Amino acid sequence: MADNKEAVIETEKQPRSVRVVLLALMITMMLAMLDNMIVGTAMPTIVGELGGLQHLSWVVTAYTLATAASTPIWGKLGDMYGRKGAFMTSIVIFLVGSALSGMAQDMGQLIGFRAVQGLGAGGLMVGVMAIIGDLIPPRERGKYQGMMAGIMALAMIGGPLIGGTITDHWGWRWSFYINLPLGIVALLAISAVLHLPKKRVQAKIDYLGAGLLALGISSIVLVTTWGGSEYAWGSARIMELIGIGVAALVGFVFVQTKAAAPIMPLHIFRSRNFTLMSIIGFITGFVMFGATLFLPLYQQSVQGASATNSGLLLLPMLGAMLVTSMVAGRVTTGTGRYKAFPIVGGVLMAVGLFLLSQMDTGTTRFTSGLYMAVLGLGMGCLMQITMLVAQNSVEMKDMGVASSSTTLFRTLGSSFGVAIMGALFNQRVQDVMTERAGALGSKVTEQSAQLDAASLAKLPAAAREAYQYAVSSGTHSAFLLGAVVSLGALVAAVFVKEVPLRGAGAGAGATEPEGSAEGAVSDSAPKPTLAETV
Repeated sequence: MADNKEAVIETEKQPRSVRVVLLALMITMMLAMLDNMIVGTAMPTIVGELGGLQHLSWVVTAYTLATAASTPIWGKLGDMYGRKGAFMTSIVIFLVGSALSGMAQDMGQLIGFRAVQGLGAGGLMVGVMAIIGDLIPPRERGKYQGMMAGIMALAMIGGPLIGGTITDHWGWRWSFYINLPLGIVALLAISAVLHLPKKRVQAKIDYLGAGLLALGISSIVLVTTWGGSEYAWGSARIMELIGIGVAALVGFVFVQTKAAAPIMPLHIFRSRNFTLMSIIGFITGFVMFGATLFLPLYQQSVQGASATNSGLLLLPMLGAMLVTSMVAGRVTTGTGRYKAFPIVGGVLMAVGLFLLSQMDTGTTRFTSGLYMAVLGLGMGCLMQITMLVAQNSVEMKDMGVASSSTTLFRTLGSSFGVAIMGALFNQRVQDVMTERAGALGSKVTEQSAQLDAASLAKLPAAAREAYQYAVSSGTHSAFLLGAVVSLGALVAAVFVKEVPLRGAGAGAGATEPEGSAEGAVSDSAPKPTLAETV
């Protein structure tokens, strides 16, 4: 009884330290999410000063490639050598890349420095999720879901606004320099307040596995980035990349079965819940980033909304996602039950996408806002629950690779979503423009199926009307595909096994990840308490 009282008193002494650590983690999470959105707004100004328009896409691609390829490696490094050191190292690399990018004198330098920045960025989100997984038991983690969803919504809404303001008033270089003060604050707070048990694993890093995984992921990202834009989908270059990617990933799986300390230990996929959460995460990424690409385009081109406040156009979706995520977190913390949320989320996500696919040139902003809210409700049920259940499905020693794998699948899902939905959208727009406006329509969209406001205003009235119809037709096809794909998340959610969350609240004891039937192995090592870690 005395021990229980001491534990309660000890935990009650910690909230200020926990809040400081969480604040630093949220700042870091915002850095990871804001960067591309801020830089995207500044790109026209950057090209105007540095030139190199033909290499413009590589400013984003270099960052994306480096982030995706390094994500699983950062997770493994945290598991092997300590979460705090790996996380702080990733922040330092990100800040060095940011400073160098701000000092770039030509496009080649900027692309190279963006790759350095991306290497650090690969460890930011993974570090945040894994450290939260170490500090806060799954049963209590739901309380903080709303905070993480809020950061995501703020980044998506505020990114373009912040990027435009910084570029207009301070210059494009501050789009990168702005990361420095925020990152330094996060570094100082984490260094002073966060104290995690130190680790040292004798096994060597699986360099061969890391190289094969990086090669495979890079090939996949390049296929989804270049396919249908830089190169035709059936071109030799795309086929070569697909072949390299498949061969590298097959080799990676083989190496993982032999390595002493594999980058992504395959035994984590024996857990049914972990595998299902990886699938759901992939589909959520597929749908979410496709939606954030095409919704503003539809509202600007068809509904006449201003591009300046493009982030605000997503407010119904992001607001609904934030509220639902907070509710799901509270309910999960209070009851320890979570299976209903992936199922409900899968249903709402499919319904929301189907409703969005029904939009046409006469759909009002209010109606489209309602449809977006339905989609947001569905994604709010899925966004944080996937990470929570994935982390609860593995041993503490695999928390880093579980976090990085889940993040990686969501990232790959977003790459596939943007590529496949984008290809379908572009093809549909081209076809409809040719049908409705003949040779003029084909000429209007021969460079790109996405016209900016200035180009749209210059079109003859007939061509502009045809383009608006084509965009609504293109979004119909893209969102209908998204609705079909999202059914996969619903099917996966049905098979989730509701395993009690570790570190349950009042009256509930800690549990192991999953039973032996699911392939999990009991972790006999003592778990650090909250008082010991912060």
